[in-house]
Amino acid sequence: MKQLMCLICGCWIFVSAIAQSSSLQISTDKTTSLIFPFPIRHVDRGTKDVLVQPIKEAENILLVKAASAKFPETNLSVVTGDGSVYSFKVVYADQPENWVYNLPELKKTTIATYANGILDNHRTMWGMRDRKWDMNASVTGIYIKENVMYFQILLCNHSPIDYDIDLLKFYIRDKKKSKRTAAQENELIPLHISGNSRQVKACDFSMIVVALEKFTIPDAKYFAIQLMEKNGGRHLLMKVNNNRIIKAIPLPDLK
Repeated sequence: MKQLMCLICGCWIFVSAIAQSSSLQISTDKTTSLIFPFPIRHVDRGTKDVLVQPIKEAENILLVKAASAKFPETNLSVVTGDGSVYSFKVVYADQPENWVYNLPELKKTTIATYANGILDNHRTMWGMRDRKWDMNASVTGIYIKENVMYFQILLCNHSPIDYDIDLLKFYIRDKKKSKRTAAQENELIPLHISGNSRQVKACDFSMIVVALEKFTIPDAKYFAIQLMEKNGGRHLLMKVNNNRIIKAIPLPDLK
């Protein structure tokens, strides 16, 4: 067993080293595919000599090609939905050694790991909720780890009709709206969502955890979590003020 564990660890270090420091060879006449374990959130090219194209139908795949031949060595960085950063040294090659790269998960403790671990946590906060026609939604916990905040949300469907989620939106909005000016909204894009965020079955419940980049809220604004029902009218809105945000529970390091 000890030898097996050493072998697994050795292979993991080898694969991770390839993902982080190996040269990525690209050419002008063929496309290289990078396949990541999580959806791609951000791509940064060292120079315009590197052409990149995400795939709408597969958010974890990035297509890479050279804009010109014999370009100087550059780099490429990719941030994925679990918070990992993949960095590559990019060089030109007439005949690249590989056309497809299957990238491994870089680290054991990721945003997804923390989010999944919070799903079963007991309620630690009350009062942030909304309800409509036997459909209830409430924020039951707020957590923080480094630069990421986690919102635990409980969805309870007490009706005999499934609740299909058409929209799950997060934004910071003005508390008061002047008649002469439109309300200002700043939408926050989730880094990761754990749990079933598509449907709450009839007479059942669903717990989801949303990971967002850390933030605080000015006094004149509030953080809103909005749910809209597909082909229905049971739309819900939970408001979270800054006095709740600053009470986020710190998460420990995972071994």
